[in-house]
Amino acid sequence: MDLIHPEVTEQALSILRSLDNVHGSLVPLLALVVYVHSTEIQNRNWNGIAAGLALYAVHWLVEIVNAVIQHLSGHALWTVPDHTSFLILVGVGIEISLMFSIAGIIASKALPEDRSQRVLGVNARVLVVVGYAALFSILEIPLEMSPHFAWVYPWWGAFPVFVTEYIPFFAAAVLAHDWPRARQKRFIGGLFALDALLLVLFGPILRWI
Repeated sequence: MDLIHPEVTEQALSILRSLDNVHGSLVPLLALVVYVHSTEIQNRNWNGIAAGLALYAVHWLVEIVNAVIQHLSGHALWTVPDHTSFLILVGVGIEISLMFSIAGIIASKALPEDRSQRVLGVNARVLVVVGYAALFSILEIPLEMSPHFAWVYPWWGAFPVFVTEYIPFFAAAVLAHDWPRARQKRFIGGLFALDALLLVLFGPILRWI
C-alpha cells in the first residue's frame, strides 16, 4: 500500500524514548498541567476531573493501539517524527500528551448544568462532543503539514481521526462527567488498568512498543 510519508516511521523510531531532545520548555508545560488539576481539586470539581481523566485514559488506549499497528504492519497510522522533547510512543510526544491530560477538563467547562438543554433542537452535550471533536480534527491538518506530526497513509486524515479518535475522546469525557461517582471510578479505573496492562504486555514483555 502506498504511503504518504514512509520515511517518518524510521525518523520517529530513531528518537523513541530518547533523552537527547529534552529541553526546558517542558517545565512550564508541566506547571500548567499541575495548576489546572490543582485548581479543579481545590474547587472540588470532581466531575470536571473525571472528564479529564476519562479522556486521558482513552487517549492512551488509542496511542497504544497505534504503536501496536506500527509493530505489526511496519507503519503506524500517525507518527511524531521530530520536534518533541520526548517521544513516549511512536505517535505521541510528551507535549501532545500533556495537552490531552487537560483537554477533557476544558471541554467540561462548556457543559450546561441542565443535562437536557438543547441548542437548535440538539442536545447541548452532543454538540460539545461533536464540536470539540471537529475542532481538534481540524487543528491536526496544519499540524500534519508541519515537521512536528505526520499522517502516514493516504486514507488516514481529519475525518477518520474525527470518527475514531476525537469522538470517543470527548464522548468519554462528557459521559464520565455526568455519571454517578461510583460509575466514574469503575470506568476510569478500568481504563487506566487496561492501559497499564497493555503497556506492560506490549512494552517490557513483548517489546512491541
